[in-house]
Amino acid sequence: MSRLFAKLSGFFRSRTLVGVDKTGNRYFTRNEVVDGIMKEKRWVLFKGEQDPTSIPVEWICWLNGQRKRAPTPEEMAELEAKRERVKQNVALLKKEEEEKRLANAAHLPSRTIGKGTSPDLESFIKQFPGASDIQRRGSEKVSVTADDELSEERFSEPTGSGLSFKPGTWQPPT
Repeated sequence: MSRLFAKLSGFFRSRTLVGVDKTGNRYFTRNEVVDGIMKEKRWVLFKGEQDPTSIPVEWICWLNGQRKRAPTPEEMAELEAKRERVKQNVALLKKEEEEKRLANAAHLPSRTIGKGTSPDLESFIKQFPGASDIQRRGSEKVSVTADDELSEERFSEPTGSGLSFKPGTWQPPT
């Protein structure tokens, strides 16, 4: 019993306050001997409800031992100002991007597809470099019709690859 009491009293007596963050969380450290080796223990006491998401990244790094020294109030203020500048820059970039998008939309003719209009199939197919469905030969357009594709012989094994592959030509063996 006395050993437990000594351990508890040593826990409260030997802790050192290292710092406080902007939300009021307090960070402590103490040195203790574990298996004959002196180790530094670090922990946080939350102000109010225990919310781990309220801990700043710099303090998390200190708690995990990724940084040797605890962050100073000056460092925290500088990093907070930097984060605020980044947020402002992101908002500015989003605003500029939206303005460019609106300007481009105003310059492009609007195309509506309805009962009286049809999509521009030729410009759609031109975006694919190896498209062979519509080809220009002089001033004449040559196109492959749906009947030509259906009349192709169906094989039990897939044939072709890459540009020569034709979807729908292979059927599983029955």
